[in-house]
Amino acid sequence: MPAPRGRFWLVLWLLFALGVLAWVNARQTSSVVLAGRLRTARAEHAAAEAEWTRLQRRLREAGSRGVLIPKVERMGLRSAADTEIVTLRVTPEAR
Repeated sequence: MPAPRGRFWLVLWLLFALGVLAWVNARQTSSVVLAGRLRTARAEHAAAEAEWTRLQRRLREAGSRGVLIPKVERMGLRSAADTEIVTLRVTPEAR
């Protein structure tokens, strides 16, 4: 069997180079797709954080004295006096 000639090695190296280039192209394409998904996830995360902040602010406002006292007065209730407040303590044995 004769030894492979120059054309054989040239074709072999060209096929190898083509394979490496195809592999690099596939990696680059997948990284671009992944970067797009990451960008979308970051945008969704930022929107969720903004919604969380808005809801936390609404919760603080709804629980503030400026909002609660007028509602309590409209319902005909009154604030408790200092002497009416009882602190309940739970002993370790009761737990």
